[in-house]
Amino acid sequence: MNTKPAFFITGTDTEIGKTWSTAALLRAFQQQGKSALAMKPVSAGCQWLDGRWQNDDALLLQRHSSLQLPYDWVNPYAFERAISPHLAANGVDIDLSVIRAAFASLEQQADVVLVEGAGGWLSPLSDHLNNQGLATALDLPVILVVGMRLGCLNHACLSYQAIRASGRVCAGWIANSIDPAMQALEGNLDYLQNRIDAPFLGLLPFVAHADFERLAAVVQPQLSRLEGC
Repeated sequence: MNTKPAFFITGTDTEIGKTWSTAALLRAFQQQGKSALAMKPVSAGCQWLDGRWQNDDALLLQRHSSLQLPYDWVNPYAFERAISPHLAANGVDIDLSVIRAAFASLEQQADVVLVEGAGGWLSPLSDHLNNQGLATALDLPVILVVGMRLGCLNHACLSYQAIRASGRVCAGWIANSIDPAMQALEGNLDYLQNRIDAPFLGLLPFVAHADFERLAAVVQPQLSRLEGC
């Protein structure tokens, strides 16, 4: 059992704003005077920097954490190709003890720890592990990021049901406006609010460029609603 608030960030799909949502949450907790750190245990799609593969999303989380963390703590497993991690790994298996050790290091130094998954809830990280299994191994409640676009209702409801069926707590959910031209946004949002039985942490506006102060201002007033925080 984790002794400090910590959350696993998952999404309804890939490329729906998990990393920006995680950075917004980091900044929101920091605005409350808390030290907040984040990690992305497994990444795929990396560049060779300083003698190892490094991922842009992990580097962003590293920059926006309260402390400057060693890259290995933020992203223990980084694979070159921008494909599903279980394929990008090219036979490398994920050792949960490595991820647990990195998570424990963050937890010792922060008031809040955020762990971002790769892809959606059931996306594989290796031949023997997916995001659900990682969240369970770390014993974390889950924050679901819903990318608001056509088709999101099915994706969001299925993801929420799968989280609940796995035995994980859905601590809250964030709606992220990834399609500025989405029709009936409010109607879709109302539908989800009536069907996801977890605190709604806010609708992040569409922003063409990173503005985490603006995004944090949306979720910060709702942090007290997070289950487990």
